[in-house]
Amino acid sequence: MSAVKANRRQMLGGAAAVMAAPALASRGVSNRVGPYEGTREAGVLSFKGLCYATAARFAPPVQEAWPAKSVRCVEFGPICPQRGMSEEAQSEDCLRLNIWTPEANPKARRAVMVYFHGGAYTTGSVTDPLTHGQHLAASGDVVVVTVNHRLNALGYLWLQPFGPRFADSGNLGQLDLICALTWVRDHIEKFGGDPSHVMVFGQSGGGAKIATLMAMPKAQGLFHAAATMSGQQVVASGPAHAKARTRAFLAALKLGEQDIDSLLTMPAERLVEGLSATDPIMGGVAYFGPVLDHTNLPRHPFWPDAAPQSTGIPMILGNVMQETRAFIDPRGPKLRGLDWDNLADRIMAEVKVDLEPNYVLAQYRQHHPEWTPEQVFYAATTAGRSWPGQVIEADARAAAQAKGTWVYCLERPSPVDPLRGAAHTDDIPYVFGTLDAKGSYSGVDQGARATSALLQGAFVKLAKTGQAGWEPYRLPERATLMVGEKPRVEQDPRGWERHMWAMAPYVQPGS
Repeated sequence: MSAVKANRRQMLGGAAAVMAAPALASRGVSNRVGPYEGTREAGVLSFKGLCYATAARFAPPVQEAWPAKSVRCVEFGPICPQRGMSEEAQSEDCLRLNIWTPEANPKARRAVMVYFHGGAYTTGSVTDPLTHGQHLAASGDVVVVTVNHRLNALGYLWLQPFGPRFADSGNLGQLDLICALTWVRDHIEKFGGDPSHVMVFGQSGGGAKIATLMAMPKAQGLFHAAATMSGQQVVASGPAHAKARTRAFLAALKLGEQDIDSLLTMPAERLVEGLSATDPIMGGVAYFGPVLDHTNLPRHPFWPDAAPQSTGIPMILGNVMQETRAFIDPRGPKLRGLDWDNLADRIMAEVKVDLEPNYVLAQYRQHHPEWTPEQVFYAATTAGRSWPGQVIEADARAAAQAKGTWVYCLERPSPVDPLRGAAHTDDIPYVFGTLDAKGSYSGVDQGARATSALLQGAFVKLAKTGQAGWEPYRLPERATLMVGEKPRVEQDPRGWERHMWAMAPYVQPGS
C-alpha cells in the first residue's frame, strides 16, 4: 500500500476558491419567489415545506402546479408516517422540499445540490438539524434543496401482484424523488439555481436511493453529478422476496391477501403498526425498499455491472472507518463480555458475508496483533457489513470507465464521544457545515473546521465542475482519500480486508 502526499489545496484543486463567493442576500432584498414567501437564515434565503407533488395512497405522484396564491414557507412540512420520531408532525401529505439560496436571481444560475435523507427506505427526514442547508448554501455559494418522500410500506410495499392499479408499487418512494427532481428542473432557476448543474447527494439510505435512481430510466437527465455517503444499492429486492415481505406485512396486520383493498382506507397509523413485521428473508424488522419490477426499475443498479445510464455521471462514494459503532453501542449488551473466545461468533452474527468465523478472526489477529477484541470487532463488522457495497459500486464504475469516480474514507474520530470513533453519519455535519447542530459528533475545533472545509469543498467542487479534487478511483490502484487530521490519498487502503470479504458473495440488505 503506497501513500500519495498531498495537502488540502492540492487534493481539492482550489476547492476553496469555488466556496469563496459570499452569499448575496442583504437588507432590502425580497424574501419572495413568485407566490412563495420565505425567510432568512445565516445570510441566505430559506423556503421550507414547499409541496412538489401530491399522491393518493399506493399511487404514483402528480407534480404540483406553480401556486396561484401566496404560500408562506417558513416551517418544514410533515414527514412520512413512520415508527419513532413521534415529536415530528407525520402525514401522508409529506411530498415537500426545502430550499436555501444565496439569492433568488434567475440569472445567477448557481449549481444545485439536492439531498436525500438516510434511514434506509423506512425512516428519517430532512428536518434533522444536521441536514439544514443554510451553511452549505452560504459557504459553497450554491442552491441547496432537501427532500422528503414516501417511505416504508407507503413508498415501497410490493402490491403489483394484486392488480394493475398497483403497477407502480414497490418503487413509489423512488418516483417521488424523480418527481422532486423534475420540480427542481422546472422551477429552480427562479430560486437562482442552474437546472443543468444539479448534483444529488445522500447519506446511508439516501445514498442507496441515489444508486437506485442511477438505474431508473425516468431519472435520466435529471441530475448531473452524485455523491453517496455510506449508502449503496448493489441490487434491489427481487419480486418474489418483495411479495413474501408483503405477506408478512399483511400477517402483522392480521389481514389476508383478499383484504388488500382495506390497505387503501385504513388509517396511516394502522399501516405503521404493520412495520413491526418480521422480515421473512433476512430476519429482523421487515425491510421495504425498491423492487426489480422491469418497468420503473428494469435492472439492478450495480449488478452485474454499473447501469449504463449512470456511467456518464461523475460520482463521489464515501464511507466511514468504523461505521458500526453507530449501530452497535460500545456500551451496550453486544459488547458486554467480549473476549477472544467469543469474538469470532459475535462478528459473524453481524455480517451477511458467509466466511468461516475463526478464519476471519485469525486474519485480523495476523494483520493487527496490537488490536483489542473491541477494535477487531468494529473493524470486521464495518468491513464485512457496511463497506463491501461501496467497493462493488466503485469497482463497477472503474471497470466501465465511468466519467469520474472518487472515493473517500472518513477516519477522524469524534472528539465529543471517545467510544464512538468515526461512525456512521459522522460525515453529515462536515458536508453541511452543521458542526454545532444537535446530533453532531464532530466538535467545533480547528480539526472539525478543516475536515468540513475538505469534504464540503469536494462536494461543492463536484457540483460546480464535475471534479472532486483528488486522484480518481481506477483499477487496480483504488485511490482513496483518507479524511482525518492528516488527509492523504492512499492506494487500495485496507486491501487485505477488501480481498478477504470478497471471498464470498455480498448479500445486499433487503435483496
